[in-house]
Amino acid sequence: MLTFGVSGKLTLSAMIMYDHQTESLWTHFTGEAITGEYLGTQLEILPAMQTTWGHWRDLHPDSKVLAWRPPTEEDPAGALAFTYDPYLGYYASGWSGYGRVREDDRLDQKDFVLGLVVNDKSMAYAFNDLVEHPVVNDSLGGRDILVTYEPVSDTATAFIREVAGRSLTFDLLEEEGAEGLAMVDRETGSRWLLLTAEAVEGPLQGTRLEQLPANYSFWFAWADWNPTTGLFLEGAGS
Repeated sequence: MLTFGVSGKLTLSAMIMYDHQTESLWTHFTGEAITGEYLGTQLEILPAMQTTWGHWRDLHPDSKVLAWRPPTEEDPAGALAFTYDPYLGYYASGWSGYGRVREDDRLDQKDFVLGLVVNDKSMAYAFNDLVEHPVVNDSLGGRDILVTYEPVSDTATAFIREVAGRSLTFDLLEEEGAEGLAMVDRETGSRWLLLTAEAVEGPLQGTRLEQLPANYSFWFAWADWNPTTGLFLEGAGS
């Protein structure tokens, strides 16, 4: 088992980690070692969700929280101390960082995208497009996939939309209102939660789609690391 720290270095504007055991350098963007004893080694990338605390707590009420600090007399802010984002100025600026190697003007450089790689094929889904297409039935790298987006919390997730050897096709349940927290598959009429892709009603109740590892990224960074990436709405998706 390796343990990691921040090296203070960057490559293609991405943070570089080092492992304490061998001091090999690793990029956090792909989880690959770029120098040292582990050169070329790829860490396993696990699926994750970037969302609001409120939505996560609703979905997983028994969650533990990393570095949670309850309010005390000496520290009345407690957990609120973690709500300040020191990079707000960077988000608003036109500067994209150090070491960029290519330009891709299909999107503005700081548009947020959900980036996927399936069987060495890459695709980016711009959040600005997902607002209009919160349920995307797509195919990538020979697999049928599903991308979902929840606008209130600005949460995007991706799944394999195959169950028992059959591909499912999903639609947003419009009657759920603006938050759109549910969807239905055309094949069985089962009702699914949008953010977790778990069937909660119908013939497939209890089934959960396999979540894919995904990268929540600025467009310039995704395009730098994935120069052959496709882009949703350029002929992909439905």
